[in-house]
Amino acid sequence: MSTGPGKSSEPWGSFEESVLQGGGSAVIDMENMDDTSGSSFEDMGEIHQRLKDEEENPEPDQEPDQEPDQDFLGMKGLKGQLGRQVADEVWEAGKRQASKAFNLYANIDILRPYFDVEPAQVRTRLLESLIPVRMISFPQKVAGELYGPLMLVFTLVAILLQGMKTSNTEIIGGTLMGTAIGTCFGYWLCVSGLVYFLAYLVNAQITMLQTLALLGYGLFGHCIVLFVTYNIHFHFLFFFLWVLVGGLSTLRMVLVLLSRTVGQTPRLVLCGTVSALHLLFLLYLHFSYHRIVQGLMETLEHGNHMEPMQRVARDVSVLSLNASHAAQSLNAALSQ
Repeated sequence: MSTGPGKSSEPWGSFEESVLQGGGSAVIDMENMDDTSGSSFEDMGEIHQRLKDEEENPEPDQEPDQEPDQDFLGMKGLKGQLGRQVADEVWEAGKRQASKAFNLYANIDILRPYFDVEPAQVRTRLLESLIPVRMISFPQKVAGELYGPLMLVFTLVAILLQGMKTSNTEIIGGTLMGTAIGTCFGYWLCVSGLVYFLAYLVNAQITMLQTLALLGYGLFGHCIVLFVTYNIHFHFLFFFLWVLVGGLSTLRMVLVLLSRTVGQTPRLVLCGTVSALHLLFLLYLHFSYHRIVQGLMETLEHGNHMEPMQRVARDVSVLSLNASHAAQSLNAALSQ
């Protein structure tokens, strides 16, 4: 109980004295308070209202079981963008490959250099295929196109069909056409491949395209010989043309290969193979082709009309009686 100003009783004297001494230090500065020490009623109200709004209006893209770390630093958007980028790159790569394949197999410009030739050039090369050029010290020029050889192969097919018709050979089911095409194209492609393989072994300076062109234009002599001899049936005339025309076309090819090959043995192997195959093929077309095709067609015709084999039952009792009778006759002859 106080008795005057500045005076105090014993129970409260120390408290009042301390308050009066530190008059400025008793004021609490709210600005320096730590906001994390507690929440006011206003903050709690805002948090409650936000939670209530999220429950009433949930986000459509957010899944309930989504992990909380998926949205860290935009991970979900980054994954989606990366997936789209990879898919776009794969699509572009496949598109480029498909476009390249289409341009390779469907572009007509790829085959244009092999068939881009003037008719005058083809006529000149046909005549040159029958004129040997004696120049083996320097590689002779070989045509690098396939138009002339391809037309000569089809011409040879037509001549073979014409020869079969003049020989009264019946055409059954297109067998004659297929056989002629297979024979001519088979010889051209197979012999060209064989010659190119031998040229590769002996290191001859010739490509596969040049080999096809050389063998193709060499068939021009075959077409002349067969066309004449199919209409004029004289064996003497055939052998004369075989030696003259066939020999000239073969000699032309041999001289071209000689000019592109080095060494005596490689030249002998390569040129001997070409000469033998080229001249023997002409003999085969004139003498044996018609007979082989005729026999093939007759075999097919008989095979289609052949009656099925029938099995006949054996009479076992008759066979046994005949066997016993033969045994008795043999014993009687031996006893006598």
